[in-house]
Amino acid sequence: MRAYSEAKEAVLISAVCNCCGRELLVENGILKEESIECKHTFGYFSGKDGQTEEFDLCEPCYDKIIGKFKIPVKGRTESELL
Repeated sequence: MRAYSEAKEAVLISAVCNCCGRELLVENGILKEESIECKHTFGYFSGKDGQTEEFDLCEPCYDKIIGKFKIPVKGRTESELL
């Protein structure tokens, strides 16, 4: 979960993995380690119509979770990172 300053232009203050609870490295408003940020608004035909949920996963927790998938994650290597 991420926390931002309440200033006019919000700055990232902290990020914590929702799975393991580890605080991720943030310096000068920049997340300095890889994580997965997920935010989703549920639509019709779900038990959570209109509800938005968000969370962060550190890379090791992400790897553990996708390692349990019956159908592997489809991946590719990018030659340029922005």
